[in-house]
Amino acid sequence: MLPRATRVSTPLERLRAICLDLPETTERLSHGEPTWFVRDNKVFVTYADQHHDDRVGFWCAAPAGEQQAQLATAPDRYFRPPYVGGRGWLGVWLDVALDWSEVEEIVKEAYRQVAPRRLVAELDAT
Repeated sequence: MLPRATRVSTPLERLRAICLDLPETTERLSHGEPTWFVRDNKVFVTYADQHHDDRVGFWCAAPAGEQQAQLATAPDRYFRPPYVGGRGWLGVWLDVALDWSEVEEIVKEAYRQVAPRRLVAELDAT
């Protein structure tokens, strides 16, 4: 086994760490994929490992208009996910070169879309 500092994290491990670092977040399988919930109730991110194609990514809640803006500017990095895309959710490919600080901001914004105000305030205070 490699020392911790030299281990390479998978996209799922990195996404999991970002999600679970947020207040009152839990993870469980939903439709066969790792999914993150606020207070074990509201979904804000779902991992998608070749769910409908041969790509790896995640689906997340997004502010109004964000999906359209990201698809227009970077269709190679973002997509309209099945099922929830019609509600404005954003798909993010994880099998392309990534800026993980940008991924972290996208996940935090997804969290803000579904979390209660008190938890959002707690997130913003850190």
